[in-house]
Amino acid sequence: MINLQFIPSRQIALYMVRLFLTRSLAVLVALVLVLMTLDLLGESGKILAVSGNGEAELWRYVSLRLPLLISRFLPFSVLLGTLIAFVGLNQHSEIVSMKAAGISAHQLLAPLVAASAVIAVAAFAFNETVVVKAARQVTAWSDNDYRPVPPESGIVSNVWLLDGEDLVRAGHAGGAGADFHAENLSIYDRSGGKLQRIIHARHAKPQAGAWHLEDVRIYDSTMNVIRRVPELTALQGVEADRLLLARVDPDQTDYFTLKQTIGQMERAGKPTAEARAGLAHKISGPLSTVLMPLLAALAAFGLARSGQVLLRATIGMALGFAYFVADNFSLAMGNVGVYPPLLAAWAPFFLFLLIGETVLIQSEE
Repeated sequence: MINLQFIPSRQIALYMVRLFLTRSLAVLVALVLVLMTLDLLGESGKILAVSGNGEAELWRYVSLRLPLLISRFLPFSVLLGTLIAFVGLNQHSEIVSMKAAGISAHQLLAPLVAASAVIAVAAFAFNETVVVKAARQVTAWSDNDYRPVPPESGIVSNVWLLDGEDLVRAGHAGGAGADFHAENLSIYDRSGGKLQRIIHARHAKPQAGAWHLEDVRIYDSTMNVIRRVPELTALQGVEADRLLLARVDPDQTDYFTLKQTIGQMERAGKPTAEARAGLAHKISGPLSTVLMPLLAALAAFGLARSGQVLLRATIGMALGFAYFVADNFSLAMGNVGVYPPLLAAWAPFFLFLLIGETVLIQSEE
């Protein structure tokens, strides 16, 4: 008689979860160490090229990049960890023994899905509290060519906006209220499609409906001369909010702040497709860890002596890779407005949920 309980045996459930967690953690640690080493080798030259940077800055870079790598490769680590656990169970005929005891394929997967759901919740909390801050800081630092960046909240970097015919770029902007400011502000003054002047200010602050620029360098293209002035007033009518809303990166903004920012963008008449897709993906992304045991389950079923365990594991890995490709493609389509935001964030999840469930039912039959 088939056992209809969701988790038929506490001992088997704990055994499966322990195998699943230890294998997934081992894969995650190995992946992050290798990728962090390669990343550091590529960036260490740029970091150390800045005067005053040394070993402390290298460790700072590592501390900022590690959370991003953990967040990005956690679902993939769960997929590989599940595959490794299932291949071992299959080769030792443990899956056959469990099924002979009346445990169905869904019951075998239930403890892993439950553990994956806990991982998904932890990943969401980790992303919102650690990853977004690290992403914001490391992006601002790298955009500033690894020169010192003021430690402040709400900072955005490499911001571009269009003011009439003029292009405006801020190296970074940060602060709030009266303390809002921009550093390395460049104004590309154009008239009739031709560049007239380039105004570069080391520091800029909004003031009385315009911007007060300090330590200004002006290049006049018509006379081919550069002159310097201590201060200048420019960008009449350009509000500070336009700089903040010009570049909204969901990866650098927590869920609730992003939700408020979307409302501000709507009131300002700015497109919100990318921000809305990113908002929905903040939930569907961590939840993808729940899919991984289902996609890897193909490796658990079928007799080990049939010689197809490696083939089944490869197919399971291919399904996981296909999910990540489809997820990135769908999100990219949502960012440019081709797909509706909710469809862009959730369609790959439900598509591969159906594929995984279909494969599991076929395996069980």
